[in-house]
Formats: sequence, C-alpha cells, structure tokens
Amino acid sequence: MTHPKRRPAAERLARSAPPGALRVVMDPDPAGRPSVLRTALCAWEAIEDGATHHLVVQDDMILSETFFARVRAAIAEMPDAALALFALWDSRNGAAVRFGAMAGARWVGAVNEYFPCVAIVLPRHVASGFVTFGRRHLDSWPDDILMNRYLRAHGIPSYVSVPSLAEHEDHGSISGNAFRGPRRSVCFLPKDTPGRENTRLTGLRVLPFFKHGVAQCAVRAEEPAHGNGTAAHRGSGPGHWLHLDCEQYLEGSGIRAERLQPDIVRMTEAATTEVARGTWLTAFTMGLVQRRAGLRCDPTDGGTTTGPGPHPDPDPEPDPAVLAEALATVGPGGISYAQPEERIAELRDELARITLAGVEAGREEAERMRRSRSGRGGACEPRRTTHTGARGTEARRVGVLGAGTPLGAHLVRGLTDAGHQVTPLARRPAGPPAAGALLDLTALTAPTATAAEATKPTPAADATSAHRTLTLELPDHPGGFTLRLGDLYGPGCPHHARIGRLVWDALRSYPLTIEDPAEALRPLHTSDLVAGLSSVLRTPPPERAVSLADAPVTAAELAEAIRTAVRPVPLAPAPRPPRPAAEEAAWPPPPPGWKPTTGLTYGLHTYAQWLAYEGIHLVLEV
Repeated sequence: MTHPKRRPAAERLARSAPPGALRVVMDPDPAGRPSVLRTALCAWEAIEDGATHHLVVQDDMILSETFFARVRAAIAEMPDAALALFALWDSRNGAAVRFGAMAGARWVGAVNEYFPCVAIVLPRHVASGFVTFGRRHLDSWPDDILMNRYLRAHGIPSYVSVPSLAEHEDHGSISGNAFRGPRRSVCFLPKDTPGRENTRLTGLRVLPFFKHGVAQCAVRAEEPAHGNGTAAHRGSGPGHWLHLDCEQYLEGSGIRAERLQPDIVRMTEAATTEVARGTWLTAFTMGLVQRRAGLRCDPTDGGTTTGPGPHPDPDPEPDPAVLAEALATVGPGGISYAQPEERIAELRDELARITLAGVEAGREEAERMRRSRSGRGGACEPRRTTHTGARGTEARRVGVLGAGTPLGAHLVRGLTDAGHQVTPLARRPAGPPAAGALLDLTALTAPTATAAEATKPTPAADATSAHRTLTLELPDHPGGFTLRLGDLYGPGCPHHARIGRLVWDALRSYPLTIEDPAEALRPLHTSDLVAGLSSVLRTPPPERAVSLADAPVTAAELAEAIRTAVRPVPLAPAPRPPRPAAEEAAWPPPPPGWKPTTGLTYGLHTYAQWLAYEGIHLVLEV
C-alpha cells in the first residue's frame, strides 16, 4: 500500500518479492487529508479470489530474506490468527518480543496497545470484517489502533513474530508520524532461519519497556475474587492493563529503585546519566520478571496447530543473535523520540552493555528473593511490602469506595504498591472508620460514557467541578480531610474531562479547540494523586483542606504541550469570544513536604497511551 509520492519505493518492494506475491495498491484520494486507514482499507479489499489469507505491507518496509518462507509456515501453524511481522523498539509488543527472544520463542501473543499494521497477515474473513468496521470509522483513529480494537472485540488470536520479519526504512512520513523520531524494529535479522513456528510464548502479565526517556511498565490487572462491584466497569477482564512505571512496579515488589545505584550507570561515558539509568532500570525489571515468572514457551499448541509436526519444546534454547539484537534496542528505542539516527548509533553499543548488565542484575535479584523466601519457609513471596521510616508514619489500612473503574484500579494499585493495605469496598461502612482510613473515590470514578454518549456535545464545566475534590477519613482525625485535585488526567481518567477531550481529539488528528487561551487549569496526573494520597495517609497535615493540584497553566500552554506530547495537530479558531477571566479563589496549601513531580509533557504522553490502548475499548463499539 502506498501513496503516489512513494510509488517508486512500493514498486521496488513488489519487485523484490517472489513473482505475484505483492502488488501495489494506491491511496484512492491522494489529494485528500493524509490517512493510512483510507489506503489500508483498499489494500485489505484487494484480496484475490481463492486466497485463504491476505498480506498487507507498507511501502517503506524492508523484508527479510526468509520473509515469505516464515510467513507461509506460520500460516500453516496458526491459520486462524492475525500475524504482525514487525514491532517497534519502544512498544509494549516490542517488550513482549524481547521476552520471546529470552525464552527462545518464535511468536509471542500480542499485548494490548495498537496492533502493528506495517506488515501484517490476516485470515480472509478477518480482513473482510475489518474493512466493514474500518469504513464506519474513517477519519477517526489510525488503522493500527482500530485493528487492535477489532481483533480484541472478536477474539481473534494475535501474534507478533520473533524476530521481526520486516524493518522500517523511515523515508519520512506522509501520515504525519515523523515527529516520533526513528521508528525501528525491536529485532530485525535479514537472514533469520525459518522453522519452529509452533514455538510460542503467551500469557505475559508484566511488560517493562523504555519509551519517551522513562522506564515504563504495563501490568495486567488482577481480576477480583468476588462480586463486590470492583470489576463492574467495562474493560475489565482479559486484556485489561494498568499503566505504571518500572519504579512503581519494583516498589510494589519490595525493591526501592532509588537505592539501586549500579556502577555501569554512574560511569557512563557517552550517554547521559538519565538515559543510562532508564535503560538499566528497564533491563533490571525485565530480568527480574523473567526469572520470577519463570517465562517458558507454551507447552502445547493450544489447539490451533493443523500440521503433523511435534508440539513445541517448552524450553528451547534462545537464539544468541536474536537475543542480542532484541536487547540492544532497549536503550535506542527509549531515546528515539528525541535523538537523530546518528546520535542513536553512537550510543548503541554502550546502551547494549548497560542493558545486559541490568538484565543480569534483575535475574540475580530474583534469585536472592527466592533464596530469602525459601529460608523463611514461605510458600510464596508477598508481592508488596509495608514501608515505614523515612517517609513518615507506618502505612495504613485503607478502605476504598468507588474502586470499580479504570481510575479506581490505578489508584488502588498505586496505594498498594506504596505499602498501604487497601481493600475495595462495595458500600460505605456504618459509622466512622474504626481501624483504618476511608477513601471515597465515587466523585472521581463516575461510569464512563457509552459510545453514543461520547458523541454528544459536552459542557465546558463537565467532569471538572464534580471532580475537583475528594474526601479522606482517618479514625484519629474527626471530620477527615478535603483534597482539592484541580484537573485530573492520566491513566485511568475518562476522555470527557477538560484535558481528556483535548488529548482525545489530538489522538484522532482533530484540531484542538480552545475556547479561552488564557483560561487557567491546574493539572494533576494520576501518579501524583497516588503520591499525594499516600503522603496524607502517612503524615496527616495540620490543615483539613489541602491541594494536590500542580501549578496553573493556561489553556494555550496546555494545548502546546498536547501538540508536543501527542500529535502536532493544528489549533482550531475559538467558537466564541473569550469570557472575562474570573478571579480564582485561593487554593489551600499542599501537604507538608510534598509536591507533584510528573512533568506535563510526559504526563500527557502516558494519558494518550492509556486512552488509545485502554480507553478506546470503553467507548468504541464494534
């Protein structure tokens, strides 16, 4: 699939394939608004009579020498599956590929983000169904976001190749993705040897990845054991993930990340300390997860194998070349948003050494924890620990009302990782809290709008006034505390709040409409809400009203931050003249010694990721 501006590249790619394997499909409206989806739907419609499967490749890809041999073998093993033949080096699917390389797998189960569509195979009926679905959502979401939504809604098995069978050439982006920086494969080997296509790794629950300069971690949400209302929200169940960072994940595992000071990071020569530490922390978490989870390839074919071949070996030896390349891209992927190809190449070898050291350190830490657990005679290791000391009083027991939404799930997880003993509650207990704190999130966790409701105009004040405060009751502080939150955003937050609506539009490449550029907002990221709540729980402030919101920004400043963090969309003219600015009432002080730490640009980046990978499943019907 191509655009007339890149037709020569598409024709070269088609000529490089076996005769008749590829043919060029053009954008049907090359003068119109750039749209990968528009061209992709034409490509998916172009399936030939009698074909059981259809391959679509974008024009700026390089195919491995064994591309078609592996694709045909994989189709024979997984005839009902969607197969992605490429994953980006800074993506969650890329993180899954790295674990696959560590386990010796040839395919990994796709995880919940976008489904990579630059080189993809679909069964015929899946391709046809996606065309019908995509036609209903033209000019809305990118094709890879919609593909993930479609495959997940229909329960289509989805896998990503290990290593990638295609590489991205990056000759510029007609669809407006050049601002993302170099977009390389997590692991591409031109001469990968075909075989063992039934060797798969699925069921991953923790995915460390380095993106946007931060060691991040996606964690599969745990399903509640009883029907107390904590899983009532749509989006719970298989595929529901929490968006954390590696430091929070390690904190919940009993490891204080700030105490990890490896020599290889302190002595970095080419990379900055921040880049070296982010690379090492991601790799450390990878090694810890791999050893603790005992990641192994699936022992059976899962009922999808049709050929006579043997069941896959659950303990295959990792391919040294595949593993080396997969680990070597951890650091480069994490800085690709801000560094040119030349600088990334200069740092590659040093970052690869840091990654190897981090993986080994993580494995050693997992072994140390295992030995410690065995020495105590325990049957299993507690995932989280209770912290005391430097951060104030001992962690509390906390009952939480309104935890049955994505935002509630993130807050419960965050407070638990911070050491508190958290119990979601279905109803308010009678009387004041006797032995623990009571946190009421019901004002923050109203049910997410349905798809139909999401299309209705929303008043400017919607989801702001009701969401500005919450209450926290403590047994030794009658009357409790009022926490002013400002404009909440981040993983778990719905798309119809003030900040959410702008991020939602930018994700779909819509212009941003700012009614009053001078309007003041006070952003508060989900992670800062967790940290602020934990601070008040540990060390109750003298004031009964405190503010957790960050310093104010204007709507114009927020829009520019969104254009940097999400997509550089244009600004739309204001629909009406701005109203005179109302004088803002005085805000209470923050908790003593605490302040928000999440930068606005990075915070918006994490919010956009959550909305595109999780929030879309709550409102976009298939």
